[in-house]
Amino acid sequence: MIKIGLTGSIGMGKSTTAQMFAAEGIAVNDADAVVHALYQSKAVEPVEAEFPGVTRKGVIDRVELGRRLAIDPSGFKRLEAIVHPLVQAHEQDFVATQQAAGADMVVLDIPLLFEVGAEKRVDVIVVVTCDPQIQRERVLARPGMTPERLELILSRQVPDSEKRKRADFLIDTGLGLEAARARVKTVIAEIRKRAAEGEGHA
Repeated sequence: MIKIGLTGSIGMGKSTTAQMFAAEGIAVNDADAVVHALYQSKAVEPVEAEFPGVTRKGVIDRVELGRRLAIDPSGFKRLEAIVHPLVQAHEQDFVATQQAAGADMVVLDIPLLFEVGAEKRVDVIVVVTCDPQIQRERVLARPGMTPERLELILSRQVPDSEKRKRADFLIDTGLGLEAARARVKTVIAEIRKRAAEGEGHA
């Protein structure tokens, strides 16, 4: 079974692209959604122990946690040491379940794929990208987003130019939804073709 690593910087349209893969019948493991679930379950106790006062009614208050990390960015490493092993364990369960079900490929939607070394866990890397100006407009339109917060987020991400160089496939969402959808179909077909020719990791 081929594991496709899907990634892209903030505002590039990665979540929308992941939905396009799902619409083509490819199971998607969304790392962000997994983290969100963990912040209401297994991660609550260890995160509260490391960052006292960030829980509200038994779940992690993401806004408060984000505020703490903005004040002290060194906390990111401590948070990742808690959360990443839990995320990986969930990912392994997902892959095993899909393999048992006979899937020929899955998508692992990992926002910080390069940043956390997750490229070693996938067979193919798909990077979602767009023009930097489009990216900036999309992100700044989000509620509560500021130019300063955007800069902080981008400072923690591998630059888009570097991601593009390390990608097996690119999907440019700046060309519109229909073009992106067509590109997703092309990428899936190409990965299957390579696997059939013995170049993939099927």
